[in-house]
Amino acid sequence: MYKVFVKEVAIIVTSDKDLFPDHDAFNLKTVSFKKLIKAIKKGKVTRPLLYSRNEKKLLKRLHKKLPLVIAAGGLVKNREEEYLFIHRNGKWDLPKGKAEKNESVEETAIREVEEETGVQSLAIEKYIAPTYHIFSRNDKLRLKLTHWYAMRTDYTGVLTPQTKEGIDQAVWLNQEQAMQSLEMSYANIKDVFIND
Repeated sequence: MYKVFVKEVAIIVTSDKDLFPDHDAFNLKTVSFKKLIKAIKKGKVTRPLLYSRNEKKLLKRLHKKLPLVIAAGGLVKNREEEYLFIHRNGKWDLPKGKAEKNESVEETAIREVEEETGVQSLAIEKYIAPTYHIFSRNDKLRLKLTHWYAMRTDYTGVLTPQTKEGIDQAVWLNQEQAMQSLEMSYANIKDVFIND
């Protein structure tokens, strides 16, 4: 099972739709994403589910439906066990970004965290999980797959938000502050914390 987020709505992608009897089920092979997203945004579909009988083909079919954008990011902690957050477009977020050509997802994660926050001396501890969300660029829907990594740093210097990317803050938050910030974040970012 996978979740694909459209803003705060999670589209369940599964091979066993019987596990979600209260959801609106659509066949992954034949669904029109454009129509489904429109229905979600209008509030006509609040619990969407996409299904395909063959579990092994779920991701392949999902990736065929929309152009796939590969990205990576980090859930970063410092020596004081504080979390690194960015603030962009009125929401708290974690640093992440699109992979460049010939770059591994691990390299992308480290580069994007450094670029968006100014933090240095990053070390990847483990892979957390992937998240999916749908976004629109030039009136065309895209599927973003973000690979998330738990990272550590001993960096104590000044954080520098990447303003050209719309980031107005880069800050360290303790556990309590991080949990409060998640209330003003995205559903997929909350999932990253849950899966860590």
